[in-house]
Amino acid sequence: MKRILCTLLMAALPLGHAVAQQPKSKNAKVTQVYAHELPNVPGKSIKGVLVEYGPGGYSPGHTHAQSAFIYATVLEGEIRSQINDQPAKVYKAGQSFSELPGDRHAISANASSTNAAKLLAVFVVDTNETELTIPFGQ
Repeated sequence: MKRILCTLLMAALPLGHAVAQQPKSKNAKVTQVYAHELPNVPGKSIKGVLVEYGPGGYSPGHTHAQSAFIYATVLEGEIRSQINDQPAKVYKAGQSFSELPGDRHAISANASSTNAAKLLAVFVVDTNETELTIPFGQ
């Protein structure tokens, strides 16, 4: 079964390397920009993922690796997000939101149909996790 969202590579992924398998979504580009083991927390790593949406772009609903805590910051434009059963919310450049292990990310989308949007998602995750994003239904 094809992945709807990216399968991010392990910590050995070169800096700035585009994820090999792009998401099946509209105008979304996902790039792992860094991955480092945490020296003071054995078994845990920090991984940065840049998500870029073209106008009207989105990613289908998904969850993340079971161990993942995510802190996302909007770098450009506006991102519409819905976590679990909370109301959808629009975050502007400079604003952040977080996801706890087990959360369901029902909506992740560019809030604009005319301008691009970018966010940086910082994962704190078990080092052995290779699949950071899992589409609903898998």
